[in-house]
Amino acid sequence: MMRHSLIVILLASVMAACSSSPPDGLTVVEDFDINRYTGRWYEIARLDHRFERGLSNVTAEYTLQDNNDVAVLNRGYDEDEQRWDEAEGTAKFVGETDRGSLKVSFFGPFYGGYHIIALDHANYQWAMISGPSRDYLWILARDPTLAPDIYQNLIEQARTSGFATDALIEVDQQRHLP
Repeated sequence: MMRHSLIVILLASVMAACSSSPPDGLTVVEDFDINRYTGRWYEIARLDHRFERGLSNVTAEYTLQDNNDVAVLNRGYDEDEQRWDEAEGTAKFVGETDRGSLKVSFFGPFYGGYHIIALDHANYQWAMISGPSRDYLWILARDPTLAPDIYQNLIEQARTSGFATDALIEVDQQRHLP
């Protein structure tokens, strides 16, 4: 039997904060277009948490639904168990749909914040996401790698925004998805 999926545990931790607001002092992106955001994203870096510990090749797939909710499918490879782990969830906008602020649930009525705090508005090729506190940070890209200059700029932005960037884990994306 599969262990708890990475996102179910992620959301359990995020929901402990029970917040769908961004952390104080952070601003979510404006002029956000969910249609351009949908599709597959690769996790380039993250702050470590037990729910993702040992996972490589983490991806998130977002699909817009007819009711303007977003279906979420997250996958990661569990190195210890030598198998893929996945979780399905739903994201809903917090406020206006042109702001990069959503709440995500992978079980029941419990939601956790998903806040896009940096985005490649021109091409939607990279994004930086915060949870409800500065304990949660992800850097995502459309490809398994991100240009070093863009990555360093995002790291600097995260550092000046109060995230513990020295604790970021760069995610191995060498394994091919199933």
